[in-house]
Amino acid sequence: MRIKLVSVISFISIAIGLLSFAESKIPSSNRSGSAIARVEPELKEEFEKKKMQYGSPIFVRIFKESKELEIWVKTENQFNLFKTYEICTYGTGTLGPKTRRGDGQAPEGFYFVTPQRLNPSSDFYLSFNIGYPNSYDRISKRTGGNLMIHGSCVSIGCYAMTDAGIEEIYTIAVAAFRNGQKFFRVHIFPFRMNEANMEKYKQSEWIEFRNNLKEGYDFFEKNKIPPNVEVRNKKYIFKPSE
Repeated sequence: MRIKLVSVISFISIAIGLLSFAESKIPSSNRSGSAIARVEPELKEEFEKKKMQYGSPIFVRIFKESKELEIWVKTENQFNLFKTYEICTYGTGTLGPKTRRGDGQAPEGFYFVTPQRLNPSSDFYLSFNIGYPNSYDRISKRTGGNLMIHGSCVSIGCYAMTDAGIEEIYTIAVAAFRNGQKFFRVHIFPFRMNEANMEKYKQSEWIEFRNNLKEGYDFFEKNKIPPNVEVRNKKYIFKPSE
């Protein structure tokens, strides 16, 4: 019995140690700590009402035209929509991807966020870097960097949220990281890639790029699991994620 008890205690100690190590890798500040403490109780209630587990893996989708940011949460074997947030602004740009530094455009494409990309001391309240330029952008010789989703409701090319919105989004992301998610995907589209919108914008100079984006959009719409995204021959390739 003593040996078993020692083993259980050792296991608990190791688990606590691993959790502490994981949390130490998540950037934090007094600002982020205060924000999380303020909004987390209500978020937990919202998760419970929607029969979702707080801290589960998340997935983010953005639609430029409608200025919407969606948070999806993994429930069993698929992701379900938790909440949609209004985007204040993405700067002076229009529909279409970012191609060069200073063009005022906000990125479109497939990105991901790791804990190290969180900025709890941002000049724009709280933020996280989406990872532009990704491999597709670099192959396409697109320039620029430090593109964020952040608060303060002002932007010259980032996706700017209200402070209240970014508090919730940031808190949900931190909870997922603390619970073991290594990164979360951020998929950004000019609009909902349905047939009506594709027809509406078929004369755009970006139609080929958008047809490729639509493949990733359709993959998620069909499976409700975000795909693993690779780049091959200057094109996004989509495969089931592990």
